[in-house]
Amino acid sequence: MNIIWTEKYRPNDFSDIYGQESIVKKVEAFVKQKNMPHLLFVGPPGIGKTSLALVIARVLFKDMWKQNFLELNASDERGIDIIRNKVKDFARTRAIGDVPFKIIYLDECDALTREAQQALRRTMENFTQTCRFVLSANYSSKIIDPIQSRCAIFRFKPLDKEDMIKIIDNIAKQENLKVEAKAKEALFEVSSGDCRRTENIMQSCAAISQKITEDIIYSLASMAKPKELREALEMAIDGKFVEARDKILDVMLKYGLSGTDAIKQIQREILNLSTNNKNKMILTEKCGEAEFRMNEGSDEFIQLEAFLAQVCLVGK
Repeated sequence: MNIIWTEKYRPNDFSDIYGQESIVKKVEAFVKQKNMPHLLFVGPPGIGKTSLALVIARVLFKDMWKQNFLELNASDERGIDIIRNKVKDFARTRAIGDVPFKIIYLDECDALTREAQQALRRTMENFTQTCRFVLSANYSSKIIDPIQSRCAIFRFKPLDKEDMIKIIDNIAKQENLKVEAKAKEALFEVSSGDCRRTENIMQSCAAISQKITEDIIYSLASMAKPKELREALEMAIDGKFVEARDKILDVMLKYGLSGTDAIKQIQREILNLSTNNKNKMILTEKCGEAEFRMNEGSDEFIQLEAFLAQVCLVGK
């Protein structure tokens, strides 16, 4: 399979976008009227922001969509010159066809410098007759208020399990793959609602085997099985510090985990431990402290050992 699945399975119609029904319904109403405000899509990566922008262009302009749609990734070109030159040159010309405006899609526009955002604000204001902007950002707080006030803001949510399984089943059917029930659960766990990550992991698994299993997914995603980490934590709660330490080390070596990867997975498993809520609160706090120290440059394994020591003390 020498294709990039994330491009192959990009939606062509509003009905192909899963998990964002309320947003799609409102945007589709704009498109039917062939009139819309500037749009700001906010949310985590891999949940359909870029796909929805492309669907808007394809439905509005049909065969002429490439001539009337400019896509820029602001994380690559984040300076003021790109706004003054490339964006302004495209915005000042009229659209081809019966739609009165073109569309400029700025992906990851929260990476634009403040100067570039100020220039963008003026461009949005001056070329409203001939152009509409669709902005995409992971964090709306990094977008200046004047831009936010000029846009209709839509906040995207991570895909839930039901929608993710629909996407997995659709891909499996088209690619003749067999995906086990546990593998679907693992894909959702690993991706945390990120559809792009799900598709990339499935493509990697399909290169190894047409039958996708839980073991293949965790090995390719460089994540440990939750059950194994939970076993290590249960050992620590029972006071078996050395055994828990050895178990964590084995899991990290087996799956190639860094200390930060391990502590993030451990944090999820704390809630599943057979201990009272007060202990879970204490362990969650200690988990956050260990993760902070790792990010500041402390030795990862020493921090994991220190965390396991705290688990043992809580258990007693």
